[in-house]
Amino acid sequence: MLLTATSLLLRFAGIVFKVWLSGKIGSEGIGLYQVIFSFYVLASTFATSGISTAVTRLCAEEIAKEKPQNCKKILRASLLLTLIIASISAVIIIFGADFIGTKILGDSRTVISLKILPLSLPFIGASSVFRGYFIAKRRILPNSVGQIIEQSARIIIIVSFISLFYNKGIAACCFGIILGDALAEAFGFLLLLLSYFVETKALKGQKSEKIEGVFQKIIHIALPITSGRYLNSLLRTGENVLVPKNLAKFKLSGQNALSQFGMIKGMALPILFFPSAILNSVSTLLIPEISEAVTHQNHRAIKAAAEKIIKLTLLCGLICGSLFFVGGEKIGLLLYKSQDVGFLIKALSPIVPLMYLDSICDGILKGLDQQSFTFKTAVSDSAIRLILILIILPKMGINGFILIMYFSNLYTCVLNVGRLIKISKAKISIFTDFLLPLISAFSVSFIINTVLMTANIKNILVYIILLAVASALLYIAILLYLEIIPKKAVQGLKK
Repeated sequence: MLLTATSLLLRFAGIVFKVWLSGKIGSEGIGLYQVIFSFYVLASTFATSGISTAVTRLCAEEIAKEKPQNCKKILRASLLLTLIIASISAVIIIFGADFIGTKILGDSRTVISLKILPLSLPFIGASSVFRGYFIAKRRILPNSVGQIIEQSARIIIIVSFISLFYNKGIAACCFGIILGDALAEAFGFLLLLLSYFVETKALKGQKSEKIEGVFQKIIHIALPITSGRYLNSLLRTGENVLVPKNLAKFKLSGQNALSQFGMIKGMALPILFFPSAILNSVSTLLIPEISEAVTHQNHRAIKAAAEKIIKLTLLCGLICGSLFFVGGEKIGLLLYKSQDVGFLIKALSPIVPLMYLDSICDGILKGLDQQSFTFKTAVSDSAIRLILILIILPKMGINGFILIMYFSNLYTCVLNVGRLIKISKAKISIFTDFLLPLISAFSVSFIINTVLMTANIKNILVYIILLAVASALLYIAILLYLEIIPKKAVQGLKK
């Protein structure tokens, strides 16, 4: 609940901030920032190197063995690895910023932002190590409080910089955003470091036992995740560079290509992913639980966890997708005062359950030591997307990109869910767990929407709140009546 509340708060703040930012720098500015941000993600992937997951799993195993003092050795080794990689990445970017910006990203306006980007990499890497440790310890408060304070600092700093650089153009504004990110990351790292010292005060004086091959264990877990993220981030960066270029080749896009890209990646997708906060929280906490179950060879616990997370994700994803389909256009008008963004939200709404399932199952598979499989899935998906972008976008424009997203999410979802079911031996009913909730979700959304339209509610905010709350309550009532949600689950919540 704490993770969910934190995630919802952060995402809500992020959406409000994106709305404010789009009003300041426009959809073209958001598009340029997304191009820079794609490389920022690539660079931060180099910095974190998949070590956070390795720290969570290895520390969870030591805690399961009742040897929490051994976590110190795991953290020291992980920090050393991630700081070395982050430093190498920073040097490459500093000396290659001009080439990367003009030749790879294809826009000289990105160079000034790239030169400041390396400042954040060591802090991102070190913070990921400490977050992995706190998740393994089930200590959610340090991560939650730290992220809230860090995000607050980020917004305050960036708003100040945007005000300072506003009259100097889009490139200067993007520079201010990246600089604000770097300062916020440094601040967040200091908070986590302080929390770690407080957390480990009780272990002071306890010597760590010798852990055989600690570096090898970290690399065994981190390398496939890292390789997957490297290649996937690299391919996604290439995608974010190619999409505006190929959209511009479509005769009806013209000069609006960067704006269209900004609308779909920087405006519509954050809205669609907003409700998934509760699912991401569950998935994050399941990684140490599953790691312990694997350590103790508790196959029943693994099977139960997989079944619950798949069913929960489907139930949440289906109602969210139906709400975005029915109310997407009004959400776009309310948040961005844009019918185009509303159209994109509605157009992408049917793949919301797929996006949620894919994201959750990917995280759970890594807890089951299936990072090699997720690596292959992610890389093959990105490679296929690049090929489709080159072929389809010049002929179909933004509609072609929507079509590519449908195929991509279906492809990765089927592979990851299928693998999780196979590994965990989970049992999922197509009729009970998918078809009935699907029919229920869209039925209640259309019914509530019809009632609200008949009532002629003109205030868009009131309409969206009533649509979401009334639809969710009626949906839950139907699921309880059909016993898709067991009554014992509600009784457990009351306790």
